Amino acid sequence: MRLESGSAEQTEELAGRLARLLRTGDVVTVSGELGAGKTTFVRGACRALGIEVPVTSPTFTVGHRYRGEPAVSHLDLFRFQGFSAAEWGDLEPYFDKTITFVEWPEAAADALPPVRVEVRLSHVDRQHRTIEFESADRALLAEVAGDADARF
Repeated sequence: MRLESGSAEQTEELAGRLARLLRTGDVVTVSGELGAGKTTFVRGACRALGIEVPVTSPTFTVGHRYRGEPAVSHLDLFRFQGFSAAEWGDLEPYFDKTITFVEWPEAAADALPPVRVEVRLSHVDRQHRTIEFESADRALLAEVAGDADARF
């Protein structure tokens, strides 16, 4: 499914629609080039899940875990070129009893737990983004689309 966003606020709102449908244990990958709005998307999802602290990119720390009901993890794998067993051991706790958002999931290849939703953001122009959602859960995609002009 493909939607378009015309602002950071709209990107956060679309992320919130998705977040309200997620449950503990879900993994959401968030892909896109630099500056496409990946962290903005995760911030919107976190807000919808009740996270009130600042949500920032964990590029230099690899991950943030936010307390809440449910807890939310936010990983950024930009600096990874693959995973050793030791590195995976450091990341594994981020997936324990959380909803987990993973930026730059390509670095993990097949090492991630099962992914419920894949999100891809792309620049249309300075202001607009295309946000693609992919999931085997068609009902979830329909809920996210709502009354928007979605292309499946």
